[in-house]
Amino acid sequence: MRSFLVAGNWKMHGDSAGIKQLLSELLKALPAEPGIDIAVFPPAVYLAQVAAEMAATPVAVGAQNVCAQAGPGAYTGEISAAMLTDVGCQYVLVGHSERRSLYGESSQLVAEKAKAALTAGLIPVVCVGESEAQRDEGQTLEVISSQLVAVFAALTAAELKKIVVAYEPVWAIGTGKTASPEQAQEVHGFIRALFAKQDEALANELRILYGGSVKANNAATLFAQADIDGGLVGGASLDAQEFSAICRAAE
Repeated sequence: MRSFLVAGNWKMHGDSAGIKQLLSELLKALPAEPGIDIAVFPPAVYLAQVAAEMAATPVAVGAQNVCAQAGPGAYTGEISAAMLTDVGCQYVLVGHSERRSLYGESSQLVAEKAKAALTAGLIPVVCVGESEAQRDEGQTLEVISSQLVAVFAALTAAELKKIVVAYEPVWAIGTGKTASPEQAQEVHGFIRALFAKQDEALANELRILYGGSVKANNAATLFAQADIDGGLVGGASLDAQEFSAICRAAE
């Protein structure tokens, strides 16, 4: 049976003192032995701090981005997957909609980043999703398919078994809008069916997260859907009580 994962993407928020307080409050709010997997994704400069503070806890640590080059090398400003592993990361986001839209990352580059992450022993959380215009034009499934085709081409069957997929409708990120449970389930079911064409057993084991204004008041109905295996949480992950409530909904 698939285990649930709730991942908190802090984006470009926080400072050393605030993060220390947030983690302290989060550990007090969470069960001592959660029945799900939990991970937080702080800004890169705080990864070592968070990894050190979470070392003996059930909370895993992930990075928000990674270099597609295995490295080391002359890639100024980049961080390799090996470096992320070295400071204690277990996960990394690849292809978040903000990376795709603001920084022009292609699906091919996202696939290469997933490959680099796997090579270093990280679990890539591969993000896919459509814009509001694409949804309005009925292109949702076509967009998702095109984003995953590059991943299927780049990764072996054994590597595909190690990834997590996160469906994040771009129109629902940070807008307060949320896909209805039925809308989210439709896309999650479609994603699982795409993986089933590669390997049915793999598809059954694949964890697919929903990301898009996940909050404590909508988490339970989203997580009750057959193909939703947790959440990629944005703004709500910066509030310990809200994030812990989402984790409890997943339990």
